[in-house]
Amino acid sequence: QMQLVESGGGLVQAGGSLRLSCAASGRTFSSYTMCWFCQAPGKERDVVVAILGSGGITTYADSVKGRFTISRDNAKNTLYLQMNSLKPEDTAVYYCAARIGGSSRYDSTWNYWGQGTQVTVSS
Repeated sequence: QMQLVESGGGLVQAGGSLRLSCAASGRTFSSYTMCWFCQAPGKERDVVVAILGSGGITTYADSVKGRFTISRDNAKNTLYLQMNSLKPEDTAVYYCAARIGGSSRYDSTWNYWGQGTQVTVSS
């Protein structure tokens, strides 16, 4: 079992930055592929970016390339998402997720989820 707890969301003006964190329980964090998803109001949950235990990164959302950076600290059992140059369209609830094995763009294939953290970007 793994428990995930996100933090770091909030209200920020367009052009600003936020750093999301996802704290994971358990002793095998480095074995898990981790991912950030987002769900905007009235929309389905979408994959954003994923990172393997070894550090390999897959960015699924073209809209965040060059602005968002995923990272992980396996010693601290923590996943991060550095969000720069935020835009109003980035407004969403951001979720972290974990799975054993490679990355996947399909949320049904991720085994563990956090409760989400709200990011609101004002214009």
